[in-house]
Amino acid sequence: MTILIPPDRRLPDKQMASLLDLAWVHGKIGLLSFGGGMSGLVYQEVVVKRRWMGEEEFFSGLAVCQVLPGVNVGNLAVYVGQNLRGAPGAAVALGGMLAGPFFIVIAIASIFDRISGIAWISAMLDGVAAAAVGLLIMISIKGAKQAARTVFGLPVLLLTAVGVAIFHWPIIPVVLVLTPISVALAWIGMRRDV
Repeated sequence: MTILIPPDRRLPDKQMASLLDLAWVHGKIGLLSFGGGMSGLVYQEVVVKRRWMGEEEFFSGLAVCQVLPGVNVGNLAVYVGQNLRGAPGAAVALGGMLAGPFFIVIAIASIFDRISGIAWISAMLDGVAAAAVGLLIMISIKGAKQAARTVFGLPVLLLTAVGVAIFHWPIIPVVLVLTPISVALAWIGMRRDV
């Protein structure tokens, strides 16, 4: 899956990630994050810390990943891996992200009945949930700022927010209507830049 970011608009000092790098970073993200906060951690690792891609490239990919079927962060791992190392990178990034949590869930499932009533475990999970919400808010704000940078991005962002949050329209019809409009407007904007 390649997004419409020409190579000359990527970061000039973009480093090439090895397959081991992709496995390590995505494995760490898979082990350290819960829920919606995962996209925020991917952003921190891939854009801020390692500079494997720029904000525009990341948020373009994130937008596509969010409208595709499946788990957003799984789609995002595939997107990052594919962009950096092709099909092997996509497989390694997704596998790295899923391996740790898979084994943890299996282990917890085997002892869940014994630990579910322990107060400090419930409190810890409440704290983890709050941190995940904070990361989700951070990535949402950064994504909104990125969308607002273009003349067409802000209206599409506002139409989506108004349709879903104010009118309570179902997200799928809103996305199905606004996606082709957004793609057409982005395409027109890119043609003007060329």
